Amino acid sequence: MIRKGLGHMISCREVSRLVSRGQDETLSPWQRFRLRAHLAICEACARFEQQVRFLRLAMRKYRE
Repeated sequence: MIRKGLGHMISCREVSRLVSRGQDETLSPWQRFRLRAHLAICEACARFEQQVRFLRLAMRKYRE
């Protein structure tokens, strides 16, 4: 987990919330920046984000 004390980095827990929220609504530029910065250094969160994206795409295809 990345500590907030290291500048503007966010925790893995907040990343999971932002990834989920980002599926339903547009994140602010600041939220997107913080999310991308965290994903660039946290392999576990990057993998989670890929899985969420995959599931969303799979559900779209399922509904077609």
